[in-house]
Amino acid sequence: MNSSVTQILIPIDFSDQALIALDQSYNLARFYDADLTLLYVIDEGNTVNRIFNKPVDEDALRKQVDAKLVELGITVSKKHKIKVNTLVAKGHIYDKILEVADMINAKMIIMGTNGTVGLKKRFIGSNALRVVKEATCPVVTIKGKHPREGCKNIVLPIDLTKESREKVNNAVELGRLYGATIRVVSVLFTLDEFVVNRLTRQMEQVKNFIKKAGVKCTAEMIKTSKGKETLSHAVIDYSNKVDADLIMIMTQQEGDITPLFIGSTAQGVINNSDIPVMSIVPAVKRDVGFSPY
Repeated sequence: MNSSVTQILIPIDFSDQALIALDQSYNLARFYDADLTLLYVIDEGNTVNRIFNKPVDEDALRKQVDAKLVELGITVSKKHKIKVNTLVAKGHIYDKILEVADMINAKMIIMGTNGTVGLKKRFIGSNALRVVKEATCPVVTIKGKHPREGCKNIVLPIDLTKESREKVNNAVELGRLYGATIRVVSVLFTLDEFVVNRLTRQMEQVKNFIKKAGVKCTAEMIKTSKGKETLSHAVIDYSNKVDADLIMIMTQQEGDITPLFIGSTAQGVINNSDIPVMSIVPAVKRDVGFSPY
């Protein structure tokens, strides 16, 4: 496996959601001229084969999984004319996903998640959340139904915090790929004229930047008197209203002195959205005049 080649990592457990995530990777792989790497992680301490639903020894499990993964890779490669690598690893699922992503210098990770069980079944699973929090590349989580083909509307929430430009640039890349409209949105919790005017200017700056890049863009401000705990719901409601195909959010690294965005609004968006969510870690903090979430 050549780590100098652009690669997109797809964790595969053969669940419906994992295969949906795989389906969403083909256009991206062609756009970035990337290989796909399919990764199956044998969960450490789990001796039950989730594919065949029966206890097996580790060697037998690895052989069975490897054969099934290679078969899937060959099918995808022939059908979609994309180079596909396969890898089986053993360990904690999120650790191995992060380890492999770093090893192959992944352009992004696309992963389906069925969520946890019981009362929290609507939320994404702990493995996916750990990957989103700790990955150094963008992570797309797909929790809902099968997304439609392509991507017509990308929702880009922004606020007044000083962040990096990575999210806007990623949105522009995807907008060009799909011929999509980027819908910049900001949720306003105050009627303070200074804040409203500053946010309006900032939204226009983002909008103009995107349009100059040759991508269609709209900008809308949502006014609400509700508390900040509803910010994620406001973003999701807006995304549903515009029939979005993707929501793009910015996360923070564990070591940042600023609060983890993943611990508040971002986590709310990721957990509650049935629309795919792309989470992006800012590589470098810098004042660029406008700031995506």
